[in-house]
Amino acid sequence: MPKGSSNDTAPAAVDMKLEVVIIPVSNVDRAKKFYARLGWRLDADVVSGAGSRLIQFTPPGSGCSIQFGASLFGTDVTSAAPGSLQGLYLIVSDIAIARNELIAHGVDASEVFHCATGYACRFPGNDGRVSGPQPERSSYGSFVSFRDPDGNGWLLQEVTTRLPGRVDPGATSFRSASDLVSALRRAEAAHGQHEKRIGHADPSWPDWYAEYMAREQAGEELPQ
Repeated sequence: MPKGSSNDTAPAAVDMKLEVVIIPVSNVDRAKKFYARLGWRLDADVVSGAGSRLIQFTPPGSGCSIQFGASLFGTDVTSAAPGSLQGLYLIVSDIAIARNELIAHGVDASEVFHCATGYACRFPGNDGRVSGPQPERSSYGSFVSFRDPDGNGWLLQEVTTRLPGRVDPGATSFRSASDLVSALRRAEAAHGQHEKRIGHADPSWPDWYAEYMAREQAGEELPQ
């Protein structure tokens, strides 16, 4: 350590938000049609003065976008082979509804599945896939896979309760109306069990719902 320096004071934390993932594709127009068909937002389709074209899409409710493109001579914006990107996660609050939306958009999506043990079955070449959602519908346990025209592999994962530490408990938020609706339905079902336990209607149900939804998102113990 240089003389006079000190590690007693840590540098101020700086947010690092994943903004873009580059997708390797062989045909830009074909890829654009595919991702547009999914209902993803087209953010940009621009040709630069250097003779390259860049396209950006953002999935509904996502804070991260994808980009792909090529020079006018056909070279992709990345040196990765088209279709080589695998295990791209799309987190959803209801795996069945999300799969139905993919099917409605003409996507050849897999059935809903879960892993017999562990989580390795999520990826191609690993055995252990079992048909249907995780039996207890545990958060992180149910999946659907699909590919784009080049073979880049996407994975839907159902997440309803985050692991502790994954979400700031003081900043509860929902990225879309559908996520909020799903959270309200789970709170409604849990509150119904709560009223059965106490033996009468709970007039403070809005407070109970709010506490349940905030705790669920933060991965904390749920109210009883």
